[in-house]
Order: sequence, then structure tokens, then C-alpha cells
Amino acid sequence: METLILVIIGLLVGPLAGGLIAGLDRRVTAWFQSRQGPPIMQAFYDVAKLLGKEKMVVNQWQIICAWVYLIAAATSVALFFAQGDLLLVFFVQAVGAVFLVMGAMAAKSPYSQVGAQRELMQILAYEPILILVFVGFYMVTGSFSIEAIWAQEMPLLAKMPLLYLALGYALTIKLRKSPFDFSTSHHGHQELVKGMLTEYSGPYLALIEIAHWYETILVLGLCALFWHTNVAWMALLLAATYMLEILVDNTMARMTWRWMLKRVWLLGMGLCVVNLIWLYAG
Repeated sequence: METLILVIIGLLVGPLAGGLIAGLDRRVTAWFQSRQGPPIMQAFYDVAKLLGKEKMVVNQWQIICAWVYLIAAATSVALFFAQGDLLLVFFVQAVGAVFLVMGAMAAKSPYSQVGAQRELMQILAYEPILILVFVGFYMVTGSFSIEAIWAQEMPLLAKMPLLYLALGYALTIKLRKSPFDFSTSHHGHQELVKGMLTEYSGPYLALIEIAHWYETILVLGLCALFWHTNVAWMALLLAATYMLEILVDNTMARMTWRWMLKRVWLLGMGLCVVNLIWLYAG
């Protein structure tokens, strides 16, 4: 019964918290750029407006892909709140990411096609990082279960600092922030218009936006596991991490996919391997 309650909380609170974070993100970004910015609730207003628009798609496959992407994102958050298996969470979110790419590839628009190809590159970049971070959790707790992580009495950040830094690469990519926002962006400032989301509009674009809110909560939830023993320190860690993401987004230019693969694979995976060796030797 307790697990069911946690799942319901995750499904209901996830998009609400994700939408508020998106609104705060836009306000802080506006502050960095010396402008007022939209209301904090603007993300909800945008989605409500999209849901009220006419349903228009290039083909029916895009509808299926949008729904699968949303269901996968919501399911991964539900599994996280149910304190399930990290590998299961990983594979469920990966299915959603693949279907999002397939939906973009279903359109003939060159913007959508190129955006989908770039998204595949991003998936290839961040998924090995996530797997290595989960391996780190296993080496510390002896299990891939989130419940086993919560049972630890000491913050994991002390044992896995380099893995947390590497997780920052995945966080930047999943949040679609510079310098890794070249498949699509939460800002309308890139050369591909909206990249792989160019051919989505109306209610189906709203579904993708809600799914993105779920993903934001999922990735921040993974960050929270590094300091689960104290709510105040956990909140401080998440706030500092997200503020750093916004700062990077506003101070760095978009890079190429080749630059991304080199940096994420060499630096990100390098940090992971060093930390895993440290855990093994310890």
C-alpha cells in the first residue's frame, strides 16, 4: 500500500514539480539576461494552450511515439518513487527516448531528420554514463535497488564525487541545455528551429513537454540519491546543481556532436572509471 501511495505521488507531483522548475528556469535565465521574464506558471499556461489547439500531425506514427514517450517517462518516475530497480528505470526511459527519435524520423522535414540523428548521438553519449553511475551505486550498496540506496546511513556523495560530476553531463543533455542542445532546445534559439520537435504541434507537443517534466524530475531524483540522508542538504545539492546548469546554459555556446562525444566519453567516462577503481580499491 505504501508503495502504491508513493507511485501515485510520483505520477501527480512529478509534472507539477517539473513545470514549476521549468518556470523557475525561465525566470532565472531572464535574470541572467537582464530582463523580467515570464511568470513562473508560464510553462503550465503554454501546455494548456497547446492542449486546446487543433490536432495536426504529419502521420499517425507520431501520435504513437508521443504517447509512448510520455508513458515511458511517467513509468520511469513511478518506478523511481516505488524504489524499484535502477536498471529497470534506465531501460524504461531509454525506450521512451528511442520512440521520440522514431517519431522525429517519421517526418520528412530535414530539420526533424537532422534533429533525430543528433538526438541519437546524445543518447549514445549519456547512456553509458548512466550505466556506470548505476554500477557505482551497486558497488557501494551491493544492489541496484533504490530502496537499498535509501537504507544507507552515510551520503554517497563522499564515496562517489567523480560519478556525480559525470552525471552532470547526462543532466545537461537531458535538460537540453547548452552546450548540448543541438537536437532540440527548450529555447527557440537554434539553427534547426525546434530540431526533432519541428513537426510536432498542439496536444502532441504538449505530451512531449509533460514527458520532459517527468524526465527532469527523474534526473534530479538520481542526483538526490547522492545525499539522501538529510533533506536540507539534499535540497541544497539539487538547487546548486540546477543553478550551475542554468549558468552553463547561459555562458556556453552550442557545440558539435563530435565535440560532445569526445568530452562526454573521455572526461565523463574517465571520471566514472577513476571513481569505480577508487571504490573497488577501497
